[in-house]
Amino acid sequence: MFTGIIETLGRITDIREEGTNRHFTLSSKITNELKIDQSVAHNGVCLTVVDIKGDNYTVTAIDETLSKTNLGTLSIGDNVNLERCMLADGRFDGHMVYGHVDTTGICIGKENREGSTIFTFEYESGHDRIIVEKGSITLSGISLTAFDVTDNEFKVAIIPYTLEHTNLKNVVKGDTINLEFDILGKYIRKILQ
Repeated sequence: MFTGIIETLGRITDIREEGTNRHFTLSSKITNELKIDQSVAHNGVCLTVVDIKGDNYTVTAIDETLSKTNLGTLSIGDNVNLERCMLADGRFDGHMVYGHVDTTGICIGKENREGSTIFTFEYESGHDRIIVEKGSITLSGISLTAFDVTDNEFKVAIIPYTLEHTNLKNVVKGDTINLEFDILGKYIRKILQ
């Protein structure tokens, strides 16, 4: 389990195809602290470390993951939001994030507003009524609060620190991001159905 508080950015140094799987090799400041079989969230997607060599480590995404997330669009040199799984005795600073992306969203607006950056995202219908006003949402692994929520759109306000220390700084209109809806909302929706 994760909290949605990004630890650092990783940079993709290699991408290798093997059948329908894609192996991503990344360099990061936390590589020396990783272990084989460890879970790490990459843009909000929980992937297992399968190899470590020096300052680089490798994770594998299967076809199902590539088709439901933005990982299939990544290229060598791209920055990826990274978070290691939460320690049992650690502080819970964000919200419950599982690293199981529900869908992707498209950035349809980005504006600077008196010190913050306001992003508007649109997502496919069928996931309506999961996001609630002032509820939690995970965008590419980042725990945020949604507002101005409609059936298939929402906004988030990003403080300068978060913008600088995540890959949201590179997001522009038309870009695809990963969305993980709040687990409580998903359970409530399932019960009501």
